[in-house]
Amino acid sequence: MSIIRIAPEVHLVMDPDTALVAEEREDVISYSMEPVIERLDKLDAIADDLVNSLSPDMPLLNTWPGRENTAYKAGIYGNAFYGIVIGLAFSGLLALIMYIRSLIGVI
Repeated sequence: MSIIRIAPEVHLVMDPDTALVAEEREDVISYSMEPVIERLDKLDAIADDLVNSLSPDMPLLNTWPGRENTAYKAGIYGNAFYGIVIGLAFSGLLALIMYIRSLIGVI
């Protein structure tokens, strides 16, 4: 936290963020909050990235530009692949059952 000494001889200081003029006192300690605010900004960016990871069309923090819809496309291709595999397995099983029933003679 930076302060501006307006009149050092009468101990007047001003906070440039709030434009507050006050008397400088020896029993009051002021700390700079800039490192804390920087870390909070980093945590805020990480929290936003965590929320964005739940949506397939939002960009993530550590990705290359132009890869906003990769999770969406990967989901479509992955689900299409598994759907085709399960559909073919079910169709093959159904064809096998129909073939066995025709050999037994049950209609």
